[in-house]
Parts: sequence; structure tokens; C-alpha cells
Amino acid sequence: MAQSAAPTLLSWYNGLPSRWVDLVGDYAGEELFAIEGDSLLLHCFQDPGLDFDDGFQLLHAVYLVERFLHQLVTRKCNFDVVFFKENRHNSVPPNTEQSNRSKYLFAREAIIQHLIRHHSTIHPVRVYRFDAPMDPRFLSYRDQESVYFIMCHDGARPMRSSLYKDTSGQHKTFTYALERGDETKGLERLSMRGMIMLFVTGGMNITLINGLEWRDTKESLMLILCAVMVQITQSRRSVDIDQRRAMLSEYTEVQMTIKERSTAEDSLGLEELIQISRENWTLSLGLPEGRLEQDWLSLWVIENLLGEDERRMDLVLSFLLHLVLVRNMPLSQRRVKDDGVLAIASDGEERITAFLSAFASKAAVATETLNWTSTGTMESHGDFADMVDGKLFRACMNIIASGLSIESFPETIRAELLQYADSVNATAGLNKVFGHQVLDSTVAPSVPVKKSAKKLASLSLDTEYPALPFSNSVFDEHLASVKLAADPNPPEHQASAGKIFREISHWHNAKRLLDKSPAITAASKFLKSRRLRSNQLYMNEMTAYAASLTNAAGKLLEPEVIVTARPAKDIRSGAKGSMPRVVSTSMMNETTEAPDSTDKSTKPGSKAPVAKKHVAIKGKNTIRDEITAQRAKKDQESAEKTTSAWKVKRASLDAIKDLSTRFTSVQEYLNDLSMPKLKVLEADILLYMLQILISVWYEYRKAEKFTEGYPIAALACSFVVKLAEGPFGMTQAIATAVGQIAYKLRVPVKEIRAKDPRRTFHLESDLSKSGGSLDVSLPMSWAKFQLLHYGPYLDRNMDSAPDPRVTFEPDGWQRKVLDELDMNRSVFVVAPTSAGKTFISFYAMEKVLRDNDDGVLVYVAPTKALVNQIAAEIQARFSKTYKAGGKSVWAIHTRDYRVNNPTGCQILVTVPHILQMMLLSSTNARSWSTRVRRIIFDEIHCIGQAEDGVIWEQLLLLAPCPIIALSATVGNPEQFNDWLRSTQQAIGHKLTMISHAHRYSDLRKFIYQPPTEFAFSKFVEKSPLVQLGLDDVPGFRFVHPVNSLVNTARGIPDDLSFEARDCYTLWKALKKHQPLAPWASEELPDPLTALPTFAKKADIINWERKLKAELNRWMTAYPEMFSQLIQELSCLPAQANSEAEPPSDNTSEALSGTGISTINPDDLHETTLPLLCRLHEQGALPALLFNYDRGKCESIAEAILTQLTVAESKWKETDHSWRTRIQGWEIWKKAQTKKPPKSLTKKGKSNIVEPQSKALSAMEAASREVDAYETFNPDDPVDGFHFADKKRLLKAELEGYFDTLRWKGVAEWLLECLTRGIGVHHAGMNRKYRQVVEILFRKRFLRVVIATGTLALGINMPCKTAAGRAGRRGFDLLGNVVFQNISYEKVCRLLSSRLPDLNGHFPVTTTLVLRLFSLLHGSNYSTYATKAITSLLSQPRLYLGGKSFKEQVLHHLRFSIEFLRRQELLSSEGAPLNFAECVSHLYFTENSSFGFHALLREGYFHELCSEMGNQEECLKTLMVVLSHLFGRRACRQADQEFIEEVVKKSPSTVFLPTLPKEALKVLRGHNKETLKIFTGYVKTFVDQHIKMEDNRMPLTQWLANSGTAVDSVPLPLLPPTKTRSAFVALSGHGDTFQSISELCETARDGVFLEKAVIPHAEIYPDESSTPFNAYLYDFYMHGDVTALEKANGIRKSDVWFLLNDFSLVLATIVTSLTNFLKLDPASDSDLLDVVGEGDELEIENDAALAQETGAAVDETKKLATASARQEGNSSAAKGRNAGKKNKLADSWEDGDDVDVDAPAKNSRVLPERKCKSKAVNPYDDESDSEESEEDANSKEQGGLIIVLKAFTMLQKQFDERFRAIWA
Repeated sequence: MAQSAAPTLLSWYNGLPSRWVDLVGDYAGEELFAIEGDSLLLHCFQDPGLDFDDGFQLLHAVYLVERFLHQLVTRKCNFDVVFFKENRHNSVPPNTEQSNRSKYLFAREAIIQHLIRHHSTIHPVRVYRFDAPMDPRFLSYRDQESVYFIMCHDGARPMRSSLYKDTSGQHKTFTYALERGDETKGLERLSMRGMIMLFVTGGMNITLINGLEWRDTKESLMLILCAVMVQITQSRRSVDIDQRRAMLSEYTEVQMTIKERSTAEDSLGLEELIQISRENWTLSLGLPEGRLEQDWLSLWVIENLLGEDERRMDLVLSFLLHLVLVRNMPLSQRRVKDDGVLAIASDGEERITAFLSAFASKAAVATETLNWTSTGTMESHGDFADMVDGKLFRACMNIIASGLSIESFPETIRAELLQYADSVNATAGLNKVFGHQVLDSTVAPSVPVKKSAKKLASLSLDTEYPALPFSNSVFDEHLASVKLAADPNPPEHQASAGKIFREISHWHNAKRLLDKSPAITAASKFLKSRRLRSNQLYMNEMTAYAASLTNAAGKLLEPEVIVTARPAKDIRSGAKGSMPRVVSTSMMNETTEAPDSTDKSTKPGSKAPVAKKHVAIKGKNTIRDEITAQRAKKDQESAEKTTSAWKVKRASLDAIKDLSTRFTSVQEYLNDLSMPKLKVLEADILLYMLQILISVWYEYRKAEKFTEGYPIAALACSFVVKLAEGPFGMTQAIATAVGQIAYKLRVPVKEIRAKDPRRTFHLESDLSKSGGSLDVSLPMSWAKFQLLHYGPYLDRNMDSAPDPRVTFEPDGWQRKVLDELDMNRSVFVVAPTSAGKTFISFYAMEKVLRDNDDGVLVYVAPTKALVNQIAAEIQARFSKTYKAGGKSVWAIHTRDYRVNNPTGCQILVTVPHILQMMLLSSTNARSWSTRVRRIIFDEIHCIGQAEDGVIWEQLLLLAPCPIIALSATVGNPEQFNDWLRSTQQAIGHKLTMISHAHRYSDLRKFIYQPPTEFAFSKFVEKSPLVQLGLDDVPGFRFVHPVNSLVNTARGIPDDLSFEARDCYTLWKALKKHQPLAPWASEELPDPLTALPTFAKKADIINWERKLKAELNRWMTAYPEMFSQLIQELSCLPAQANSEAEPPSDNTSEALSGTGISTINPDDLHETTLPLLCRLHEQGALPALLFNYDRGKCESIAEAILTQLTVAESKWKETDHSWRTRIQGWEIWKKAQTKKPPKSLTKKGKSNIVEPQSKALSAMEAASREVDAYETFNPDDPVDGFHFADKKRLLKAELEGYFDTLRWKGVAEWLLECLTRGIGVHHAGMNRKYRQVVEILFRKRFLRVVIATGTLALGINMPCKTAAGRAGRRGFDLLGNVVFQNISYEKVCRLLSSRLPDLNGHFPVTTTLVLRLFSLLHGSNYSTYATKAITSLLSQPRLYLGGKSFKEQVLHHLRFSIEFLRRQELLSSEGAPLNFAECVSHLYFTENSSFGFHALLREGYFHELCSEMGNQEECLKTLMVVLSHLFGRRACRQADQEFIEEVVKKSPSTVFLPTLPKEALKVLRGHNKETLKIFTGYVKTFVDQHIKMEDNRMPLTQWLANSGTAVDSVPLPLLPPTKTRSAFVALSGHGDTFQSISELCETARDGVFLEKAVIPHAEIYPDESSTPFNAYLYDFYMHGDVTALEKANGIRKSDVWFLLNDFSLVLATIVTSLTNFLKLDPASDSDLLDVVGEGDELEIENDAALAQETGAAVDETKKLATASARQEGNSSAAKGRNAGKKNKLADSWEDGDDVDVDAPAKNSRVLPERKCKSKAVNPYDDESDSEESEEDANSKEQGGLIIVLKAFTMLQKQFDERFRAIWA
């Protein structure tokens, strides 16, 4: 049967796509998901430490389930547990003997009952029971609760071996994970795959519980990696009916087979159980008070067992004794020595197994049949979690069989045992067997009594951990509370280390060797030249980037000249003693009037000014008056000229017949006006635009097309209101005209004042022309109109007021931010996108720039895209002149590129990793770090990210200055603020949280419903005048915010906002149903009368608050009425008033043209162009389309390009006008060839082409005849087949971008997309291409960009429509959010979901500790370093989300130091030793770096590289070892089918070959030593700080039986554990651990211990249950990206990043080893320059491009010169060498035959030159040693130099393959 199922069901499953995600941070957040219960149990039952088959440790099994669920709870997961009766046998582990299956089934029921009973205690976990996955009750639960996904097990079994192929790539014998011989053993696996099939085809997403890993700290949001089945919708659609029917048939057959097999098990005792009356359970009188349910169940089962076979008397008596001991013995005392069963017949083991199996069978049926959790006769405080202890039962059987008297037990035990026996006698009538006489007359034992636990306690292991001596003046103060005994026999340095490094004279010397005067080599000159050229290129790019940035008015940003100012009087309200912002003249728009000549401040009695001084003042005033008069006259003349020009322009505008085009042209003219002209013409132009709108609205009203005309009317009303406020140039005539229009519109404007009565020029309104007869009145009251249609134009100001510190009127919360910054405090600002956070950063920057020339502000951005934007905006905003050379306003520093000098600027824009390296650099500790005045952390919520979150957290703890933390998406701002405030207080800074909950611009949400048929031939130019929303547009379904509240249990999210019209429609619906659900207190007032005449956004927010309160009450008190409310709101037409017309039908959409075809509504490649067509028609472009699959972003863009080009080609073939134009162009071309060329250039004496003067060029251009064909190119996209706005960009400018992009190797199809107005943006794209996309989008040339999350973090990309982001303050009045290919239910879930809480990571990693010591020692104990360490260790709550457990942190720190001491990385005084630098610079590979160090320290790499003569095999082995250490990715647990169908047919090995024996031995030794150290940590902390018993369950906090200690129990008890959990100890485990994983997973409660922060090497199979993915090794072997995607399961879009990361590891190792050997004058160079090969390739392209294009303009030349002058004082960096690669010797022994003049690249090859330092020079012919040359060569072959050569060779080969793919 199993074989028949495999072809379809298993093959289908193996074809499902999967990927690794951060379950909480990236995928689920706080969304509700379900855990399939039997998958959970199977996962826990398969724990290798659980003794269940023989030991029957039920309580341990319950603990494992609770621990797993508790780990989810502490990570803020929101989940339910669902059990399916049909799947109960799936909880039994594969290969379980039939006699043991009933134990698991009983444990299943016991755990379910336990969780149900305690679900409402500490951490509520809901448990549901259903019959089957297709149970209608489950389907209803799934839909009602909006279950996001289901976590389940796929039945795959852990693989026992990973050696599938040898290192040569040849297939060897496979060791399959599946057992052979019994096909029924695979039934559960098929059952689970079938269950997944039902879920997936039903539309559910799946995560695999057996593909889950826990990472990071215990009490915070940790990375949960889980294999997730993605693209479920496509998978569902791709399953045709026949295939699904076949799989359903196979699944049904599997389920039937399992049911037939288990029928006998399920029927045991069922008939007898049903016959038991409820009264029988209450008749026994002999049981002790407080009887437990387990007592009743045990006695009933024993009654049945004895009734079946009276020979079970000894077993029953043993079980009763075991039951009494379980009730009375403390949990810690129940650790029983496993001595087997003594003094029993040879069949004793079989009898025990049979008895427990029978007991479990009946108990399972009983617990499942009776509703124990609701049975009134049962005691409420009992459950079955601790009903059976198999080991204790065996021990009791041993005692009974040995003939031991009952008198040997304490009296309390005897008494309860007799009571139990009496109870059995009373119910079973077995007095003769269990009478008191039998028990009392038991003969004395013939074997000695086992030692009691009290006696054995003396055998406990010594908890005193002997630590190596350590003392440091900075750390000692903090570590004083950690008491450790000194190691009396500290180990000597290993002999191997002395041998390996005997050529390094400073092996144990903490001081680094310094080169006094490094030689200037050709390489260093080359580096300097390349950096200079690259800097010039980047500066030009930033200048161009800055030119694309605009302010809120659409104007280009103009740099403000910053002048250092002295402190001035404080201008804050109520503030004291701080320096205000000095406003420059460029920021002042009005001329400051001269002060009054009268000195009003002169006090009575004071001396009057002398006459001479008075005369002088009078003379100055006269001159000032003259200047003022002249200026006024000049302004008047300029105003007249401006007015005349406007008259001419207006005449040309009047000639434009199309009103929409005319309005757009006027708007562009207005936006382009300078401020002086704007002051003259603003009111005139606004009135002219208003007249156009009135004319358009009149036509709509006359035709009664109200729905289409309302947006025009609303815009017209906004112009009336704006004019009424009195803009520049408002004359009396204009005011009168506006008043007339307002009256006709019925806009209740009370007063319109003229601000410039002197001017008389005005326009004659259309109303006056027609005598005022036009009816343009609004067809509804103004109060109703402003709610339904005027919402986007409402006054948005929130307590706004003028403030001289900024050029706009800030809201109240913004002024509070300014006050805090002026007081030099830290701020945490939480405000949504568009609220107005951007100005905060630039205000802080300007303060630093104005303060002095030395202060530094660091801006930390999460992405390089945001780094580029901020730097460009700084370039556009600020300008400053420095007296000293080498200084600049700003700089960029990322790992792959720099712009300007990072330590010579005042504003450094960088990413978290780089700032951390700079702050921890000892060379900066006495210079740059002390000058940092403020750090801005933008998008601070990135602290919760999986990969880099810990870096953010460390930076916040190490910040030496006040900070600014900005975010729009924090789910728990109060909790985050508490932690952030405590971190700042520890370093002496006060932090204030300032929050603002409201967006400036509303977002309107729509679901796009694509047409079933579509044909594209050409864009339809039918853009309306204005269209803020997408209402009434075919294919767009409006989603009312209330509709998203599908799960009433969640309540209303705080960030769910309503527009004014949403509030009105909700109020009407509430009012309609009010009789059935009366108001809470008083009726909500009618908004048409209660709101002000001109409502503000603040008024709507207050009204929204009241509506939400009432709505929330309905959700809980009137659920049926609430459902009706939802239904009514969901039926609303798109235009949100009941009078609106219904939306057009979109089921058969077809644009102009033929060739209509059916499209797949679930295929984004087919539905995106129809979506864009609709947006284009409605004027809703530009648009951002978000898709988090990088590959999908590119494929969608390519699909759109193909559709456009195909349609264009067809149009060209059939369009007559095109053919005519081509013919004319051909004729023109021939004519041009006959004319002599006209040149705008002239040649100088040296025959060099020089440009002509501007005047001459203008004359020549004017003399030429303008010809339409001159700019015509038939290859350019034709209008109607592209989205680009060609008016926004010169063609030559676009070609300039293309030249650069082509040089960088950007694919031609991407450039063609750009020409058609389409861009792609994700982290995998070329950096320059991404930058061009951003620039062209801001210039409005590109109008469609398809992006991942790279544009979702603060990027300034204003657009009208976006999938999730739109409506930036000052740019948009309303943002449209369109959901494409997302179901309505999921959209509602997304809109109503709450933001995930921010939680952190344990930040004090071992690598950080080492880097702190390097900082302290390298800076010679500088004040900065000391302060940084002190502030870090003084934190009361060290990590976000964690408890205040400072003592645990200090203990952990002390043992991290102990680890570093044992690794010979720290001296006894805390000085870094040996390879500390290498380990420190591999910090980004935390833990793997220590495994690498162990192999290096123990000489493994030396032996590997010196003894293997075959370089190829050596490098393969080296690659295998490194793949086990770095970039590890666990394989998805595979089946035999996958191995046969995929692995064997692929060039990839897929499963990483096992480690070589020698490497495995070293790493196991390393892990053993680490395990010993951190076991000591746990023991020490428990001894010194923990006094409580370890007897509570982790999730429910259920207290296990905790009786008092029982003395003199004749049982083989073992001493209680101290470090191990008492629950785990029940399975026989003591305080000795076999692995780090075991230590972390089974340590007792109350001790902080997480595997991720313990510096060990994760080895398969010791520390990992699945083999590692061989993708790195496979790529090294075959270089095939396709194979990596198909066989290794690496997404193509991730390949570049993974390979580049490994290349970075190799580069870091090579550079660090080179530095260690001092082989280069620049050997102590900054490791910041080390990059991966992918980044290196881009850097080289940039440098080559700079050299090719000569990118040095005058200003950038100056900057580059200053940068070069700054670099002249330091050694050249080694990280970015371009040029010819050095050829490595064929043999490593030929190291001297190298080209010393060729530049070294990133230390990627061995530096080829002679070193001056003889002590470290392996090439020097002269030596201080008297050894012969032969001995020296021999020593070299076995030394570190050979290792360096091997890594250099490996790096070269790996990078060459990398380049070959992406060059």
C-alpha cells in the first residue's frame, strides 16, 4: 500500500517549495497560528533524552511539551493547539514496538487533559479537539479565528549519516533514513504528508515543526528558523482535479490501514468502561483526602487488570507502592538508579512490559472517553501528568520481588499503601490476596538495602569550579560578586602550540609589533590612487542623487551655508540654559525691519547717549531708510514684470481647450515659481485654477454625474478655503470673486480678507461673465460633503504653532522633540509614516555643525539604500567651510564603499556593523570616539531582526552620547522605552519618549480583482483631472477599516485609523442597528451638527475615538449585531456614501484592441499589467509594487516588458501613421547625409575639440531649422507603450546613466525597462542601478518600481499608489494601498493585525567580551574605553525583553572570560593574546570563529597543509571543514524518494560530507572543554544564588508532587541533580552532560543559558539532528547556481549573498593571518576594508569607471585632494586592490618566486615583498637563528605560513568561481 502511495503523494510533497524564515520577526508576528497536536507530541516524544519505551517517564514527556510551548510563548507567539482524533497514532514515533504503542497513546490523552485543565493559568494556551482535518468544526474554527498557518510534522526521520558522496563528488553508498522491510512502518509518514496535502489544497500555509531551530536568548524574541511552504496558493491551483482525487484516495487508504491496525488497541476495556456508573466512582471510603483523578483511574485500571489475570498480584502491589511514592516523594528525590529487575523470574521483563502496556491501553481509552476536565466528582486540582513513573515502578517491583518487608518503609508510606490496598480489596473483592496479614508477614529481604538518597548525597560532584587566575582593574569591580576557586594546577601552554608557532617571537607577548615607518610601495600608491578615483565617482553620484531630492513643495533642496555660532539666548518656551538654532538668511523669507530709533529700554535716571553718538545713529537710520526705499522700488518693478509675464502665460493657457491639461499646466507653472514671484502671483494663479475646477464641476453637475464630479468639487472647495486663508497677492477683487464662488458652491466661508489692497490686477471669474447664473452648488449639505468627500483636504495641523527654530509650523509633539534636543537629551520618537519625523535628524545635524568643527553625529541606517539617500540629502541641505584640511560635512562608510573620510567628517552615515567596529576600535578610543556627540538610530525597530538585531542592541548599550531613536512600527513602545531609558540612565543621559499616533495623510485600501480576460494594444489616455482614490474604478474593491475586524477576540488595533468618510458610514450603520444594540451611555451625537463647520483632522480623530469605544462594546456585548454591521459595511459601494452609484462590473475587462485572452488571476506575471493600466487611466501613478521575493520582482518586470514590446511590435505592423512616419524619417536621413555637418565645437591649436561659447552656440542653434525628425529614434518606446514621463528627463541624461550601468554589467533588459518607466529595486541588484532607480523615480521619469523591503525603510520615494506604503507628509493628501493576489480574508487579517513587540537578544557575547578587552588594552585603558565597559556592565536590564538578572549576566561574563583564558586568547590581566585579532574580526560568525580558532590553535590546519602533497585534495578537505564552520544551513530532513529523484541526479552533494576524523577530534575536544566551563557556570550560579526547588512546569507553572524528603526508603536512589532539570532527571540523567545542546536544553529552571551565546562548534551529528547543506562545498566543486537552487534548495536570489558572505570570511581570515605574521608594512591596517568577492567586484568596477570617465570635477577634485592628504599620514588600506591578480605558485614551496611589484589585493594572495622585520619574515635570507637554510625551509613548510598560503589559494579559487558567475 505504501508503495502505491509514494508516486503521487510523496512526489507531490517533495515538489513543494520551501524556504527558511524568521517565524516571528518576518513571518507571523503576533498572528494566530495552530500547532497540530500529534505533530507536537511526535516531536517531543522523539527527544533522545526521554526514556519512554522502557522507563515510561510520563512526567518528563509532559515537561518536554510544556517546554516547547513555553519557548514559543516567551517569543511572543500567538498559537492554539489542535488535535485530530484521526491522527492520534501519528504521535507514536516510528519503529515503536507494538507493546509500547499504548504508552504513547495514553501519554497523548494525559497531555491533552493536562493542557486543557491548565490553559487559563500563567500562559493561556487554547487546546481544541476535532475528529479529522476535514471536520467541519475545524474548518469553521480555522475561518473564524483566521488561522495564519499550521505547524505540523511531515514524518521525515532524522538522518543517521551524511556521507552520501565523497569529497571528489563521486556517489557512494547511500545510508537512507527510512527503514526497510515493513511497509507499515511508513504509514504515519504517509498519513502526515496526506494531512499536509489537505491543509495546502485547502489554502493553508504550513510550517514544519521538525525543521525548527531556536536561536538567541531565552526571554526575548529569538530567531526561530522554520521551513515554510510558500506560494501555497499557486501550489493549490497547480494541483489538478485528477491529481488531488488520486492523492485523496491514497490518503484515505492509508488512514483505513492505520485504523484497522489499531482497532484492537482502541477497543480494549471500552465496553466495561461504558458500563461503569457514575456512582461507583464515589463509593470508596478508604482513600486519603484530596484524592486525585489519577488515583481513581489507577484503581479502576488495576481492577480491570486483576479481573483479567489474578497472577498480576505482585505487579499490582508494586504499582500501588509506586503510586504512593509518587505522591509523597519530592521530585528531586525520584531519580532512580537503573539496576534492572532483580530476583524475578526470567520472564519478569516481559511481564512488566505487558502490564504497563495493558495499563496504558485501558488508561488511554478511559481518559479519552470520559470528560475528566468537567466531571463534577473529580478533584479539580488533579490530572494525569504524573500518573506513571516507569523507573520507580521497576524499582518497587524489585523491592517486592526481593521479599522486603513493608516495615522497611516510613510509617506514612505504609499507611497510604495499606489504604490503597484496602480500596482495591473493597472494589475488587480481593481481601484474600491483599489482606493486611500478607503485607505484615512479608519476610525480611535476602539482599542488602540500597543506599538512601541522603547517604548517596555525599557522592555528588564537587560544584567548585577551578578557574584560571584573572584580575583586571576595570572588570574586577563588577565581577566581585562572582566567587570562583582558583585552579591549583593551571595547564601549561600546549606543546603543539609551542611547536607550531616557534617561528613567531611574540607568540605569548600581548603587545603588537609596530612598524615605525612603513615603506611606500607600488601597491600602496595604487591603493591610494584607486581610492581617490572611487571617492570622486561616489561624490559625483551623491551630487546627482542630491539633485533629485525635493522638499514638500516639490522644490529642489538648496544647501544652507553653516557658520559656527556662539551660544545665544534660549528661544524655547519655558526652557533654560541651552543653545537655540541660529537661522541663516537663506532660511528667512521676510526682510527684517529696522528697529525703532527710540531707545525704549533706557531706564529712568540713566544717562542719555551723547550727542555725537545720537548723530551717528541718525545717519545710519537715514542710510537704512534709503536702502529700504530703493529695495521697495525694485520690488515694485519686479512685481510689474512678473504680472506682465503671467498675463502672457495666461493667454497661452487659455488656448488649451482640454481643461485637465490646462489645469496641469498651471499647476506646473505655479510649482516652478520662485518665492518673490510667488508673493506676487499666488492668489491670481490659485483663482485661475479654481475657475478651471468650477468649469469642470459644472459640466459634471449638469450631466448629473455626481460620483465622478465629487472629487473635482472637493478640490475646488479646498482652493476656496486656501484662498480664504489669504495667500500672497490677495487683492480685494480676488477676495470678492472667491466669495462669489464660495457662495455658489455653498461653502460656508465667513470672511475673506485682502492682504494686498494696493494691487488691482485680477481675473474676471467665469461666474461674473455669465451673470452668476451657473448652478455649481453642492447637491448635499456642506457638513455631509466635508465628511464624505472633503476628508483628504481637512486641516491636518495638530496644535501647530510658529517656532523660529524651524521653517515650518511644527505640531506640539514636534516642538517637544526640539526642546529635548536643545537640552541635549536622548529621545525615542514613535510616529507613523507621514507624521513628520524627518526634520528631527536634520535639526540635530545642524546643531552639531553649528556648535563647532569637531563634534560628530552618526546616523545609523538599516540599509545601504537609506544610507545613500540620507547622505545625498545632507549634501543637498548643508554646506560648510573648514579652516583645517581633511574635514568634510559628511561621509559614508559601509563595508563595501566609502565616500569622504569617515573620521574627518562631522556627519557620518553608516550601517550598524561599521559603527560597532569603529566604536570598538582602540585606535579611535582617544580620538574619534570621544568626539561623537549624538547617534541617530533610524528605523530602530530593526533591533528585533534576526541577523543584525544584536548589533543594534550592543550599539545602544555602548553609545557614548545621547541618542535619537526613530521608528514608525513598534508594537510595545512603553516596554521598549523602559529598557531604552534604563540603558541611557546608566551612562548619565535622560531619555524621553515622544509618540504621535496619527498619520498626516490617510491611506485608503483596495483589493484588486483582476479581469478574467484582458487584451493590451495601447494605453488609453483618459486620465481624470484629479483622482485621489480608486473609488468606482472597475477591479478595485474598497475595504472599510471595520471590515478587517474579522476576529473579535483581538479587539481593535491601536493603529487602525478611519478617514472622515469611514467614520460617517460607520456612524450611520451603528445608528441603523441602534434599537437592537442600545448606546452605552448616551447616544452618539449626529456628526452633521456636532462637528465644527470646518472640521479639522483632530476633530475627526476625537470622533473616531468615541466610535471605536462603542464599536468595541458591540464586539463583545452584541456579536450578532456586530456581524450584521460588518456585513453592511462590506456591501458598501466603493464611493462611501449610500447615494453613490454602484461600481462598474469588472468581470470582463478589455482595453482597446483585439486578441483578448484569458488570464490566470493568481499569476502576478499576467495580472500586473492590467493593474497598471487601470492605475494609469486613473492618474494613480507613480506606484510602488512590493514583493518580498527578489526573483519574482525581476520576473514580473520582465513579463511587463515583454507584454509591452510585443504589443508595440504588433501596433507598428498595423498602424498606418507609424509606417508613414518611418518613411518620412528614412527620407530625412538620406537628406541629412548630403549636408555638411554643423559643429557646435571648435578645435584649438593642439587639434583638441573645445566647446564654443554659449552665445555662439545659441546663435548657431537659432539659425538651424528645427526639424521633428532630429530627435526621432524609431527604436525608442512609442507613446502608449511605456510608463515613462519623458518630459521629466533629458534623453542625454538618461543615456549618461545607461553608459554607467552598462559599464557595471547591468543586464540590457533592465535598461530597456527603465526606458519604459519601469524599475526593479532589491538588495541583490547592482548598487548603482538601485541608485539610478531611486533618482529616476523621484524625478518622476520612472512611474513603476517593483521592489522588496529595500524601499520600505524610510526611503523617500513619493508615490500615489503602493502595496503597503504611500502618503508621505507634504507629498500626498491621500495614499492608495492596493492588495494584489491576496485574498480578502488575508487582507483583513493584515489590516487588523497588531505590530509585533520588539524584543532583543543577549548582547554580551563572548566575541564582544574579547573585543572589549582589545579596546581596553589597545587604547591603554583610555577614559572612553573604561567608561564604555563600566556603563555596559552597570546596566540593570542588559537586554530588551529580559528580566533584571544582573547576577546571571555577571556570572556568564566571568565564565566567558574563563573560556577566553582557556583558549589562550586573554592573559591573566585581560590583555589579548595570539589570534585574538582574527577571532575578533570574525565576530559576524559568532561561535564559528572559535571553532576555527580551535583548529588553528591545535595545529589541524598545519598538519593538513603540510602533510598532504596533493593540493587539490587538500583544498577540497579545507573547503569541507570550513563549510562545517561557516554559513551553515541545515538540510530539510529528506526522504529516500528525494535522495533518489533529486540528489543522485544533481551535480551537488547536497548533504555536506562528514568532517575529517582529525578535525572532528579537535572540535569535539573544543566542545568538551567549553561544556566543562559552562557546566561550571551553571553549577556555580546555582550554588550561589538559587535556593528554590525545581518542581514547576515551565508553561503552566503546575507544581509537581512535592512531598517532604523521605528518609530510609529502601530504593536504589541517586543523588538529586543540581544543574539538570529535575523533570529531565527522571529519565536517569545526572549532572554530567554530553553536549552543549544537552546542557542548554535540560538545565534546571532559573539559570540563563542559551546555546547561541555559548562559544561552541555545532557539529553534526553531535549538536545537530540533521546534516548540513553542502551548498558552499558544492559551489566550490561545480560553480553551478542552478544546481544550488534545485538540489540544495537555495533560492537563486539568495545565492549571491551567501557566497559573498563566505568570501568575506575567507578574506578576513587571510587578512588577519597576514597581520598576525607581520608580513606587510600595513599589517595592522583597518579590517573594515575587507570585503567579499561580490562587493570587491563592484568596487573594482567603480574604480575602473572613475578612471575611464575621468570623474573629477573641480569640487570633487578638492575633496579628493583633501582626502588623499588625510590618508597620507596612515598606511594604505588593503581591502580594495584592483588591477592584475598575482599568479600563485603551482607549489606552495615556491613561495619566493613572486612578483614583488604587483599590487596585493585585499591580502587575498600572500603579500609578495621582503619584510624588514626579521623576526616575522619567512622569506628573508638572513636570520638571527643559526639554523641552516634547509632547516628553515622545513620549518616554513610546517608553519603558519603554509596555512596562510593554503587559505590564499582556496580564496583565489573560490573567488574566481564567484567572479565567473557574476562578473
